[in-house]
Amino acid sequence: MAEETENGSTPAYCTLVSVPQRSFGPEIGSRRAGMIAITMKKWVNGTKLKYYFFNGPTDGSPSNWNGSAAQENTVRKAFEKWMSLGIGIVFEETTDKNEAQIRIGFQKGDGAWSYVGRDIIDFAGSPDERTMNFGWDISNDLDTALHEIGHTLGAAHEHQNPFAGIVWDEQAVYDALAKPPNRWSRQTTFENIIQKLAPNNVEGSDHDPNSIMHYPFGAGLILAPAPFKNGIFPKGGLSEKDITFVKKFYPALQANDYTVLKVSESANLGIKAGEQKNFTFKPTRSRKYNIETFGTMDTVMVLYEKTSGEDVYLAGDDDSGTDANSKITLRLIKGREYIIRVRLFYADSEGGGSIMVY
Repeated sequence: MAEETENGSTPAYCTLVSVPQRSFGPEIGSRRAGMIAITMKKWVNGTKLKYYFFNGPTDGSPSNWNGSAAQENTVRKAFEKWMSLGIGIVFEETTDKNEAQIRIGFQKGDGAWSYVGRDIIDFAGSPDERTMNFGWDISNDLDTALHEIGHTLGAAHEHQNPFAGIVWDEQAVYDALAKPPNRWSRQTTFENIIQKLAPNNVEGSDHDPNSIMHYPFGAGLILAPAPFKNGIFPKGGLSEKDITFVKKFYPALQANDYTVLKVSESANLGIKAGEQKNFTFKPTRSRKYNIETFGTMDTVMVLYEKTSGEDVYLAGDDDSGTDANSKITLRLIKGREYIIRVRLFYADSEGGGSIMVY
């Protein structure tokens, strides 16, 4: 979010970690590419994300990555706040950095920043790398922690929503962000404020100035629309749109949300873009199995094994933007329970597509 300032100057803002932007060939139409972009950084619902606080030099990390107990507790409260909405994503603290997807540092002066969604495993896979940092004291700053976790859930900056209609005084923005406390380059300012998201990459068409993902802005930075000329100041906390977003992509999972698969019998997916279907499977004998989707569509498929009441990740495949279908080939053990989760990015025909274990 942003660190408050005492003199009314531009606050310290969070930045997104810059990663290579995905591009699509000419055979992938703009609508299909847009549908993939909306969902591709979101997690498969039902995922357990483990988070870790660096405590150097005990774990080999720099000691300036350490946070105080009060700061760590603020982050814990923020994870709990998101989970209290009854979503299908679980956040769990771990003391082993090697099993954590979310690895948190508190390096002062390094800003508040986070990777977005699945970028934390696609671009920051080393257990020695941070995926999130808090560069100022957040002991009493729950909103900044909520904001960074929003990025981890796959949410972008709301002030970059093209439907906001914001017309920036661009030079004023560049000048303000070049000064302390941010000291941003023009490129960083462009990527985190000026640049608008592509309209077909945005879920919905409403701008939410109260979103936890929206920076506050003082007067003198916005030329239009008129109501924003004197600034935008989010109320704080999760807005209704924030709650709608997280519940849409990560609805609470119920026991009846699972379809039982049988060997060599296809099951219809029957879901819309952005939605997910969950399956269970118990092999009747131990052997190598293929789990594959069928149909003209883009999906991500993830396989878990149910072990001691926990879904343990085994394998995954993302076929989005290709002519292939998601496919996992693995030796499975007789009598064990496996969970298969399929999230649909795009399909030529709504409600089509199927899955089979063979």
